[in-house]
Amino acid sequence: MTPLPDFSKLEFGLDTFGDITRDDTGPRSGAQVIRDTLAEGILADQLGVDYFGLGEHHRPDFAISSPEPILGALLGQTGHIRGGTSVTVLSSDDPIRLFQRFSTLDAIAPGRAEITIGRGSFTESFPLFGFQLDDYETLFQEKAQFLSHLIAEEKVSNQGQFTPRLKGVTVYPRPETRLTVWRGVGGSPQSVVEAAAMGMPLMLAIIGGDAMRFAPFVDLYRRAHEQMGTSVLPIGVHSPGHVGETDALAREEYFTGYQAMHRMIGASRGWGTLSREAYESEIEHGSLYVGSPETVARKIVRTVRGLGLSRFTLKYSSGPQDYRTNLHNIELYGTRVIPLVREMLAGKA
Repeated sequence: MTPLPDFSKLEFGLDTFGDITRDDTGPRSGAQVIRDTLAEGILADQLGVDYFGLGEHHRPDFAISSPEPILGALLGQTGHIRGGTSVTVLSSDDPIRLFQRFSTLDAIAPGRAEITIGRGSFTESFPLFGFQLDDYETLFQEKAQFLSHLIAEEKVSNQGQFTPRLKGVTVYPRPETRLTVWRGVGGSPQSVVEAAAMGMPLMLAIIGGDAMRFAPFVDLYRRAHEQMGTSVLPIGVHSPGHVGETDALAREEYFTGYQAMHRMIGASRGWGTLSREAYESEIEHGSLYVGSPETVARKIVRTVRGLGLSRFTLKYSSGPQDYRTNLHNIELYGTRVIPLVREMLAGKA
């Protein structure tokens, strides 16, 4: 039986896709959202948040298509927080250039730049960068394996359909310590086993339903490590949510923007309009962490204990929220939720 992690070392994260927010005059520009995102990351650092993640998208409703320049600005202006991707859509990226970008970030802020790779739930990057959706699985599998070699080996040999043929090549610059690469997983057992085989920590994207339905994936990840004779690496969860002063206020603040985001994404996926009843049900029984600091803290504790997590990351931006509401969300998460979770896990609350 693999022991559970030391919950006293639990890491707390925040992440965002750079959702286009609004102010009193209407939607904010993509450029302003990027500047806001940097300010939010700096605030998170000041509040003691451990990790700040940026998602990559290529759509009009999200401002961030290139996380690394923002991460460079964030890491250069802070001294504690780690910054990374949530996620890098590896299938349409270049593993060598990705390695080089993060080796460079690691030089700027040693040990604080992280990558999370995943297939991504959006496909706009494929035609944008000249890839075929028919190659969806092959692209990711081949590039993930190549990246794992770049991370683990100084001299790399490779031969692939979508990656270059190399023999004993060293890619520069070299990071001073091994780069941290998480594997983002949304529901594939095969991906869980591959994460263990490639020596990558596991980040579970739980955006709907009871988080405990992912317990079999956690068990599979631990068993895979045991069978390979390797130590179990950290396991994290990424889920959306919003912290308000009270449960009622949090639900009201979050609903309109969350529903609008659901509508925009659903337009291309055949979803119906999200009802208030379904929204409330997801808060009560699913993976929306919406409520007062006490309510959100209790729900995080249940997930952390139930899945044996080393990191919990709250996706604090969801659709066209008021940007000031996002700031208050971050403040409450850092000043009240995190201390409450620590107290509850220690049995002091």
